Amino acid sequence: MPTTQSHTIRKFDEELTELKTRVLSLGGLVEKAIASSMQALLQQDTALAEQTIERDKAINALEVQCDDLTRSILVRRQPAAGDLRFIISTIKVVTDLERMGDLAAGIAEGFLRLGELPGTPQAGLATMSEMVQAQVARALDALSRGDIDLAMEVIARDTAIDELYHSAYREMLTYMLENPRKISSYIILSNIAKNLERIGDHATNICEMVIYIIRGHDIRHVDHEAAAALLKEG
Repeated sequence: MPTTQSHTIRKFDEELTELKTRVLSLGGLVEKAIASSMQALLQQDTALAEQTIERDKAINALEVQCDDLTRSILVRRQPAAGDLRFIISTIKVVTDLERMGDLAAGIAEGFLRLGELPGTPQAGLATMSEMVQAQVARALDALSRGDIDLAMEVIARDTAIDELYHSAYREMLTYMLENPRKISSYIILSNIAKNLERIGDHATNICEMVIYIIRGHDIRHVDHEAAAALLKEG
C-alpha cells in the first residue's frame, strides 16, 4: 500500500510535469506568433497581422496559468535543490516567452502601421526571421530534453543574429538617406529587425536557464568560451 510520503512525491512529480507541459505549450504559441507575424509582413497579409495581435491574449493567459501553478508549487511543496532550480528557471523562461509574444505582436503592429512594404529589405528580414525562428525552436527543444549541448549551440549562434541585425540597421540607414520620403517606413522596418534580434536574445536566455536547471551553473553575463570551460569542469 502506498505511503502518504510516496503519494506526496508522486503528486509533486505530476505537478512539475504539468508545469513543464504548460511552459512548452506557451512556447508553441509563441513560435506560431513569431512565424505568423513575419508571414503577415512578408506576404502583406493584414488579416493575419490582426489575428496575431489578437492571439497575444492567449499567450498572456497561459503565462498567468504558468505563474499561478508555479506559485502554488512553491507554497505547498517548498522544493529544494534541483526542483527549486527548475521552478526558479521556469519563472524566468515564462517571462522570456511572454516577452517574445509581445515582440511578435509588435512586428504585426509595425506592419499595420507600415502600409506598403519597401521591396529592397525583404530578403534580409526574411533571412533574419528564419534564423531567429530556428533559434527559438532549438531553445524550446533544449528545454524539453534538458540538452546542454543544444543549449550551448543556441547561445553560440546568437552572435550571427546580432551581426545580421547590425547589417540590416546599416542598410536601413542607407535607404533613408537615398529616399527621405520613406524614412518613417524604414524606421518601422528597423524596429521590426530589432524585435527579431531581441527574440533571439530571449531564446539565449532560455538556454542559459536550461544549463542552470541541469548543472546549477549561472552563465548569464559570461562569454561563450568561459561558459563552455565552466561546464567542462562539471
